[in-house]
Amino acid sequence: MQNSYVLNRCRCVLMCAALLGGFAFGQNGPFVIERDGRVISLEPYAPNILRVTMSDTRAAATGAPGYGFIAKPMAEGWTHQRDADGADIFRSARMVVRVAAGDPHAMPLDKINNELREIYFGGGDGHGPHNDALLVTTPEGRTLLHMRTWAMTPETPQVAREDTMKGHAISATFDSPTDEHYYGLGQQQKGWMDLRDHEIHCWHEYGALGGEDVGVPFMLSSRGYGLVWDNPSKTTVALGFNQRNVWSSEVADRVSYFVIAGDTSDEIYEGYRLLTGVTHMLPRAAYGYIQSKAIYPTQEQALDIAKTYRKKKLPLDVLVVDFLNMTKQGEMDLDPKRWPDPAAMNRELHAIGVNTLLSVWPHYSRGTQFYDMLEKNGWLIHTPDGKPDSGWTRDVIGPNLDTTNPEAARWFWEKIRDRYIKPDSFDYLWLDETEPDIDPAGDVFFVGPGIRYYNIYPLFHTASVYEGSRRDFGDSRRVMTLARAAYLGAQRNGTVFWSSDIYATWDMLKRSIPAGLNFAATGLPYWDTDIAGFFSPQLPADYHAEHKPLIDGSDARDTIANYEDYPELFVRWFQWGAFQPVMRAHGERKHNEVWAYGKEAEPILAKYLRLRYQLLPYTYSAAYRSYQTGAPYMRALFMDFPADPKVADIPDEYMYGPAFLVAPVTEQGATHRTVYLPAGCDWYNFWTNERLHGGQTIVANAPIDTLPLFVKAGSIVPLGSEVLSAQQPQTIASLRVYPGANGSFTLFQDDGKTYAYEKDGGSITKLTWDDAAHRLSHEGSAAWSGPDQSVVTIVGNATDSASR
Repeated sequence: MQNSYVLNRCRCVLMCAALLGGFAFGQNGPFVIERDGRVISLEPYAPNILRVTMSDTRAAATGAPGYGFIAKPMAEGWTHQRDADGADIFRSARMVVRVAAGDPHAMPLDKINNELREIYFGGGDGHGPHNDALLVTTPEGRTLLHMRTWAMTPETPQVAREDTMKGHAISATFDSPTDEHYYGLGQQQKGWMDLRDHEIHCWHEYGALGGEDVGVPFMLSSRGYGLVWDNPSKTTVALGFNQRNVWSSEVADRVSYFVIAGDTSDEIYEGYRLLTGVTHMLPRAAYGYIQSKAIYPTQEQALDIAKTYRKKKLPLDVLVVDFLNMTKQGEMDLDPKRWPDPAAMNRELHAIGVNTLLSVWPHYSRGTQFYDMLEKNGWLIHTPDGKPDSGWTRDVIGPNLDTTNPEAARWFWEKIRDRYIKPDSFDYLWLDETEPDIDPAGDVFFVGPGIRYYNIYPLFHTASVYEGSRRDFGDSRRVMTLARAAYLGAQRNGTVFWSSDIYATWDMLKRSIPAGLNFAATGLPYWDTDIAGFFSPQLPADYHAEHKPLIDGSDARDTIANYEDYPELFVRWFQWGAFQPVMRAHGERKHNEVWAYGKEAEPILAKYLRLRYQLLPYTYSAAYRSYQTGAPYMRALFMDFPADPKVADIPDEYMYGPAFLVAPVTEQGATHRTVYLPAGCDWYNFWTNERLHGGQTIVANAPIDTLPLFVKAGSIVPLGSEVLSAQQPQTIASLRVYPGANGSFTLFQDDGKTYAYEKDGGSITKLTWDDAAHRLSHEGSAAWSGPDQSVVTIVGNATDSASR
């Protein structure tokens, strides 16, 4: 049949290629193999990073990567040879890649079966699947990744109607050993931690089951590699079914992906950082507390909220001016009836250490001052006939600005700069609707058809502000934006990504934890939720909680109505929020401040708010490490305990930085919860200092004022002095050492406002604990004044002890 003919012809082509130079290796170019009309390109970016591209044309196979990537190829140290079986072997000090010469075979069929299948199902159409098996191993022979087949098939009729560039649907199939586990791929809010045995819709979908999906095609494997899929169209990733992983995208001219090998998860993140960019430090204020609700409608109310925090001596750093602040959508103004003097408001807020985050939507309604110009210039996302697409929106909202157009992006930033920042001194920006929220599948971006570039809008939209700010303000002013969707490389734009408009329910709290862990595992460290949910559920008049609420909210009926267990939910979510990368309360409620949920809730909320600020030196230093490595500091347990198989699919525990294991309570009425303490180390109960062995499941006490919280033995935890704002000077009030293993911690401090850290600005103190000697040493900048004994506490000692 056709198989033997194709196999013999492929071998012939390979033999001719070997003799005639049909494959190439260049120091600054890819390795290229050509086989019977197929082109396979292998392009190193580092000893542990390889780009694999396959197409039916040389131009597509050897073209530059798509949007999101900034690294340059680097082939130094890579060699090529052919083995006795005719396979091409590529080597570096970290990876061995084998491209097989022959086709694998399925179980044989008889002649009649083959002939009938040829008549009814066809063959030899050139679309694949192509059996160019590609095996990636370590130099020691341990398998990392094994691609079996790839294919380029005709687009579906629906996609073909929208894709004016006329490409293919593409796919690649990989082995999936039964003990392999998968993480990342953006945000899925269905309660999954390990993504094995799930089909991931890797695209932005506001209305997805459970909450918004965010498509970021970067996945980590427990076998020690990351895979970055270079395709921004709708991509489906089916993991583990029939021991195969199938990646497929609606539109492409090639199959293209990067493989990053790493001995640790953090080394994989360093590779992702190299490919797509750094995670910049946020302003120090962003690591404090952000107060919001939908909405604070007036300047007077916003000022009153901030002043009440100060009157109650409660920490606060950022107050949000949410949407509907304008006269009309697209005027890019503030309604003067409600915001008579925003510049004076910000001066008053700044004087008490509170900054503002202003929501600016990318919608422009017809009849507003900029609409005609935007339409004339083609700067609005539009249908192929040039008509701006308003999608689901009412006329008063209008279509989205197309910030994939560099001129439109620059205009957008300059209007923000000149209408909000320079005259009124707003500090940070909320860039909402960044999917974009109008489905772009039938639209046209400046960069091309929406069906082809479905997921890229948030990368460009957040870049419009980051790049504009760096262009105009240089290193003097750090960027912090809040956005609802992301893409490869968006972490380099100074952006916090939030989990979208989720429901205020116990079920949503439970599902949000693995959603955040997988999002952070995608190489995007800054993620948060609306504490405690955005949409309030519709409750019947006779609603009662499943269990007696642990917080009496009878004095907060003006806030909670008959949602009697909502104060308890808010407390539990707030406790978890204190250990999110960014802590921000938001939602559609009449009141949403820490005093709004009754006299029983307020002191508990105040306790965790103050703990958040106590931990600022620790959190800020963990964030600096994310800047250095690209690794998140909200860490699913697989990252730090890869040798413990029990952590592979724990959805509701995680590490916050190197020290803390956080186990939020997600069941209404619960006063205990089981906690698995990973093997390989001892642990301390943060609240009681009880020392516990790892590798066991315990039942942790969790009364309503207690978040189960544990500290890994060998940890060094700096605690700051009491402050009401992260912008105030904060000294190291205490340094806790948890014995039981050697440990180290790098304490980072700087001005918290500029990009001087990019040029080695700031101070670094390296702290080291020698467990055998029971000694703490430190080098670098002095982190505290006075003798060590006045600051350092060795947990579990009868007396404090420390020495240099």
